[in-house]
Amino acid sequence: MEDKKLAATARLLEVMDTLRRECPWDRKQTFDSLRSNTIEETYELCDAITDHNFEGIKEELGDLLLHVVFYSKMGEEEGKFNYADVANGVCDKLIYRHPHVYGDIHANTPEEVMKNWEALKLRKKNRKSGTLGGVPTSLPAMVKAYRVGEKAAAAGFDWEKKEDVWDKVKEEIGEVETEIKAGNIANMEAEFGDLFFALINTCRLYGVDPESALERTNKKFIHRFNYMEEHAAAEGHSLREMKLDDMEALWQEAKKEE
Repeated sequence: MEDKKLAATARLLEVMDTLRRECPWDRKQTFDSLRSNTIEETYELCDAITDHNFEGIKEELGDLLLHVVFYSKMGEEEGKFNYADVANGVCDKLIYRHPHVYGDIHANTPEEVMKNWEALKLRKKNRKSGTLGGVPTSLPAMVKAYRVGEKAAAAGFDWEKKEDVWDKVKEEIGEVETEIKAGNIANMEAEFGDLFFALINTCRLYGVDPESALERTNKKFIHRFNYMEEHAAAEGHSLREMKLDDMEALWQEAKKEE
């Protein structure tokens, strides 16, 4: 099995070398031109994971691996780094950040592992930028909020008991309601942001990925809404012509089908 893995990796690197030499499109690509495609491929992988589509996961992982090899090839051409540098770099990083496996540090729970991980990252990389300096600025807001909460918690800034977070959520809901009544749009936006941040931290404390949770709800809503439209059209109606009670009946039918 190990020989097959090594052979497959060598084959991919060889294919990349060939394409970079002989294909006009591949030859033309740069770090900047591939960036948006890499982002798209990452989201396609996330979709496959959300759907638990293992065939899709395999395919999308292959697409992402292609991008890793592609960037590595361009780095080699620039004389900056190559695939071996990338692979060895991540191996060195993993060994450094797993002293409970490769050293004499003890960590018996996932929480202890994460705490050590964040402390080592801070010591190695972010002395000047601080605990939160390693959070990429270009992350989507929800993912960024989750990572900020994780890193702050690893530094000891967190609720003593996860149940205490609900007081913060209720406080933020009250502040949103106050600003809605006042009609101040700027303050409403700020308070909604605080409420979202509190809810994301609540997800973190209870071991739920908020991005996955929301995406599952998106897919569920889309399925039910499409069901309503299709059944309304089959009866010669559009949703705009229907009463809310009739739409609710179709919505409940869609729920039963899930």
